[in-house]
Amino acid sequence: MHLVLFDVDGTLLKCHGQGGRAFLEAVSEVYETVVDPARATFAGRTDSSILYDLLEDAGLSRGEIDARLPAMKSAYLARMNDGFLDPARMELLVGVEPLLDRLRLRSVDVAVGLLTGNWRGGAQAKLAAVGLDGYFAFGAFADDGVDRRELPPVALMRAGEHHGRVFDADRTLIVGDTLHDVDCALHHGMRAVGVATGSSSRAELEAAGADRVFDSFDGVSVEALLGAAPSAEPAG
Repeated sequence: MHLVLFDVDGTLLKCHGQGGRAFLEAVSEVYETVVDPARATFAGRTDSSILYDLLEDAGLSRGEIDARLPAMKSAYLARMNDGFLDPARMELLVGVEPLLDRLRLRSVDVAVGLLTGNWRGGAQAKLAAVGLDGYFAFGAFADDGVDRRELPPVALMRAGEHHGRVFDADRTLIVGDTLHDVDCALHHGMRAVGVATGSSSRAELEAAGADRVFDSFDGVSVEALLGAAPSAEPAG
């Protein structure tokens, strides 16, 4: 059985800066510290690593940051779940929903989950804002590790718990739009699938070692995603 793990931002959807603004507002509220927004590089990184970099650069210790981390998450998620995300500015990327529908029809031999740098609640809020909240029953999130490389083993464990079986790394795909997605897949002997709808170009994703790169998911079949020979894929 294949396991396909999707990144969120730049891969499935775009918030066009709304999530980042909510994050930085929450940082200012909870830590009462001025941070340099120009240093807030979000693409491909975990929320936890972004927070540590911003606040350590502003002079806070890791202990000071951790002491207020629960309050930070609460302040951020309150914004994300309280009308902060304007649906008119949210973008569901082309081809995503049809591909997820095709994968759902293949649930006998393909399992689908998330591997994202978002904290769990942030990912759920973003997915709900574009109508994708019903597609993912499990995943690995920034709550599970600071470095993205820490997340694939968590995703394998959760997939196993959900489906009651063991998933192999060599039959697992990590799908994302950044070099960090490619790196964490290859680090664990998993296959990396890039999509050039986010921060990295096709050439950059290919150079980083992605097994396959798509310009978008428009018209992408399950076989094309998996890199398998065409078979009798259910219609849809």
